[in-house]
Amino acid sequence: PGEVEALAGIGAEARQAFIDNVGAFPAKMPPLVAAGKVIVGVTSAEFGLFDQIGESNGSGGLPGPETQIGRRGYLVALDAETGAEVWRWHTVKADGWEGEFRATTADGVALPRDIAAERAAADRYPNAWRRGGGATWSTPAYDPELGLIYLGTGNPSPTDAGSLRPGDNLHTSSLVALEIDTGALRWHYQTVPHDIWGYDVASPPVLFEVPSGAGPVEVVAAAGKNGWFYVLDRTAGTLLFKSEPLVPQRNQFTRPTPDGVVIAPGGFGGASWSPGSYDPRTGYMYIPAIHKPTELIERTIREVETGATVTFTSTELTDEPDWGTLSAVDTRAGGRIVWQARTDRPLVGGVLATAGGLVFAGEGNGDFTAFDSATGARLWRFHCGAGVNAPPMAYEIDGVQYVAVAAGGSRLFGFPAGDAVFAFGLAGG
Repeated sequence: PGEVEALAGIGAEARQAFIDNVGAFPAKMPPLVAAGKVIVGVTSAEFGLFDQIGESNGSGGLPGPETQIGRRGYLVALDAETGAEVWRWHTVKADGWEGEFRATTADGVALPRDIAAERAAADRYPNAWRRGGGATWSTPAYDPELGLIYLGTGNPSPTDAGSLRPGDNLHTSSLVALEIDTGALRWHYQTVPHDIWGYDVASPPVLFEVPSGAGPVEVVAAAGKNGWFYVLDRTAGTLLFKSEPLVPQRNQFTRPTPDGVVIAPGGFGGASWSPGSYDPRTGYMYIPAIHKPTELIERTIREVETGATVTFTSTELTDEPDWGTLSAVDTRAGGRIVWQARTDRPLVGGVLATAGGLVFAGEGNGDFTAFDSATGARLWRFHCGAGVNAPPMAYEIDGVQYVAVAAGGSRLFGFPAGDAVFAFGLAGG
């Protein structure tokens, strides 16, 4: 907030220098260390209109298109020994970020876009890409044989005003493949063009194989906040299939209205930052997800420099019940959900599948639970006294297998806070 206020009194050139300065982003992504490089991304790229309206500009209105704030997300590769920058890939294209003005998602779901109006507005916002958003939340997956890394990207900016960023907003809300040596884009798959719902790709991508008549196919897969799990050919980036819905879907891809419309998944997801876990014995992918509907309300504001009216979206929480789902998705049967367990609160943390037929997941109510990987039955639980909102891990010492997890809670979701790490030794070790 202090930075936003400080920007109000400076000129357009200085504001743009701030926007272009990519040295001040927080990096929340756990680094990937591979091929002699340390690869890490940044958050806080996206801004909403609420970040720019009010006392900060002294008018209660919206700054003009060339003085609005915002940033471009990026992924950077550093030399592992020296820290020198090797390459940088921006999630938002500097040229052609408008894309094809798609009327549907890449897999054919209709989008409620006014394509003609967007095309007409493109000349008014030629530099929208400069503040186009596209944070990078989760560690990329790495294929050393192909020399590719796979990354999910965040939503475009301003998040709440699609009219100010005409076009598909490439390459936000996408799964992308980059060459690890150069950072060059090999392919992209945009799950939601011109995203106005917060349906970005935040969950870490996963690499595995699926069978076919011609032999195993190497794939990359990622769960989206829109509630589907996407499986793509690892080399070409073509969609092979997507799962059945992981959470209830209601009014999905519906535009906001002045009276408000409740959508599910809401802005929290779907499958958000939490990593899933793959079992190579069965081909099951275990995915934690969130059911937390939100209400989208259409609002308007005056643009200070022109007096033009700009429409934006206010996102509000609802009083509807929320919960979590843990889904076992069969990747060898076209994404069919084999079983699904419901949890009292949204699932925020991560999942661990083991060769012993167990799936571990933490819950916001403080329970750390072991599920039967084949049926979803709850076999064991331990109450940690705080929200278990971190991914579990397994390790072995002197022939004994252990499972460990942090219990820190989540202020964002209202889960009780804590500061403990728990380790459990498996019986029979």
